[in-house]
Amino acid sequence: MSKKTEKMYTKKENKIMLKSNLENEKIKNKYFDFLKESEGYSEATINAHKKAIFRYEEFSGFADFRQFNKKRAVEYKKWLEVKKDPRTNKQISITTAYHYIRNLKEFFDWLAIQPNYKSKIELTDVAYLKLPKKETRIATATKREHFPTFEQVKKVVKSIEINSEIDLRDRALISFTLMSGMRDKAIITLPIGCFDKDRMLINQDPKHGVQTKFSKTIRSYLFQFDPDMVKYFLEWYEYLKAEKLFGNADPIFPRNKVVNAENSFSFVSNEVEPYFWQSATSIRDIFKQRFENAGIEYFSPHTFRHLAIITALAKCRNGHHIKAVSQNFGHENVSTTLTTYGTLNQTQMFETISGMCFSADAKPDDEFIQKVKALIEQENNNTF
Repeated sequence: MSKKTEKMYTKKENKIMLKSNLENEKIKNKYFDFLKESEGYSEATINAHKKAIFRYEEFSGFADFRQFNKKRAVEYKKWLEVKKDPRTNKQISITTAYHYIRNLKEFFDWLAIQPNYKSKIELTDVAYLKLPKKETRIATATKREHFPTFEQVKKVVKSIEINSEIDLRDRALISFTLMSGMRDKAIITLPIGCFDKDRMLINQDPKHGVQTKFSKTIRSYLFQFDPDMVKYFLEWYEYLKAEKLFGNADPIFPRNKVVNAENSFSFVSNEVEPYFWQSATSIRDIFKQRFENAGIEYFSPHTFRHLAIITALAKCRNGHHIKAVSQNFGHENVSTTLTTYGTLNQTQMFETISGMCFSADAKPDDEFIQKVKALIEQENNNTF
């Protein structure tokens, strides 16, 4: 998402805010400080809360927050049903409405215990900030991610003809993205020194500049799904160290070096330089171009994470395998791995079910089933 679209308020909205209740602005700033300093929320999460509160103020005509009651809560939900997104001019989706209401409820829950507000706002009224159960299920339902097949990725990798350093890098990059299952921002900020070739260990450490989700330190191992992909990546890794003389602090996937073409006003790029990309847009552009060249539908780098998890889970034979896979992707809970990323697409569902044996002689692996159940139950009880 561009910086332009990440702005919380349009110019029109900013003008309206200048006329808003001064007391509202004071208490909102106090709340945002609370989210940052006490809750440790990221700027993106705080911005989501800002937008949710602004939508309520827009609905209420920027009335004092102390005027909130259950009637307003109900009317606000009805208002969201017909509200259009000012950027797209389309009706706000149930999912968007759900997040607006949930974030607003958090705000009023906090507000109800603040001086000068707790005598005015009833928690029983705040409880009305909730969608019906049916709509909540729709809003929170796990989306079935569209991701490539293993064969499609192999075809893209194999289709890259090696004529320059750029080709070597792109082939290794696509291979690494699948085998690591890392997010694109973490990949473009990964220094050479954060990879241990002997153990095939990736140290995703924010202290070394790796931009992981929630700045979490993740020690993960490269999934050796395919020997050719392993070879392509390791050849690139050795090339950077032996031929390019890159150091441990240099990027493992550096940006293009752009120079003027001889006897021309155009620019060319056939090699890399020891600098990190500024954003993940560059890696996505590489994927688009390489998929297009291979004649295959484009899939973003993040969809490779889904494929990596599905491929790894297919090899699991016990609860310990599943837990190891989950941790390798930086998930604290197995349920995240199984529900958010472990959802099969339609083709995989068909292939899996078609390959299952339902004959009377077939016996389920009761031990394995019990281990998985115990693993999930333990996590639900916060014992991990």
